Amino acid sequence: MIVSNQWAVVQDHSRVFQDLVYVYPVISRRSRGLSIGINLNPDKRCNFDCVYCEVDRKTPGRALTVDLIQMREELIWLIRYALEGGLATQPKFNEVPELTRQIRDIAFSGDGEPTMVPNFDACVRVAVEVKREFGLATTQLVLITDSAGLDKASVKRGLELMEANQGEFWCKLDAGTEEYYRLVNRSFVKFERILANLLETARARPIVIQSLFLKINGAVLPPEEIAAYCGRLNDIVQGGGRIREVHAYTVARPTPEPWATRLSAGELEAIAVQIRERTGLKVLTFD
Repeated sequence: MIVSNQWAVVQDHSRVFQDLVYVYPVISRRSRGLSIGINLNPDKRCNFDCVYCEVDRKTPGRALTVDLIQMREELIWLIRYALEGGLATQPKFNEVPELTRQIRDIAFSGDGEPTMVPNFDACVRVAVEVKREFGLATTQLVLITDSAGLDKASVKRGLELMEANQGEFWCKLDAGTEEYYRLVNRSFVKFERILANLLETARARPIVIQSLFLKINGAVLPPEEIAAYCGRLNDIVQGGGRIREVHAYTVARPTPEPWATRLSAGELEAIAVQIRERTGLKVLTFD
């Protein structure tokens, strides 16, 4: 089933559901249905400060650490609630009740970078165990990451565990040059570390590259930046990495920076065409 970006439930990806701290449900276009999110950053800590990030970091987070017992209990409750039809009765989801009973994936994605937690592998283990308890053999485990922490030991163990349990790895790359990376992602993490992590991870397993493109002060991505970005993708492939596909998307919600604005569907597709032509990779767009 095609998930429309016009649906209100698709436009609302709130990470707050009832009184749950660590888990939340969303209808995701990229997942093509119901995704159960696991927020490993209720403290709102992140090693990126992207110009398009909609997370309100002025309001204090709801927890400082991840309580694995509570995370497990919340995940069990929400999965059971969805499978038994509870989500379909909620006003937010009554637009698409038929999508709420099938859990397409369980995704590590929250108010910060999930790989920043010191026990990422333990968090993955909880999700794997709960997935098995419910017999969700086709439900994928997805990591949505800014790629900065992929070289950490606990993260590597977590990736291996995910890979053995229908894992997918959506790794961010928004830029081709250091200058543009500093402008858009505003991170203290060195750009070369991001690139090295992507290559190392892609050598071990196929990855999805997720890239958000936008207008800066009304201007679309310049040709030289697109060329540099495509060069980075080619470097990964030529270095022995496997890129399953590229997810190209744009701003979906109001940004904290008024000069960072969304692309039109046509502008996004024009960038996707150039990526396909320059790399030969499969590129999906989500405007």
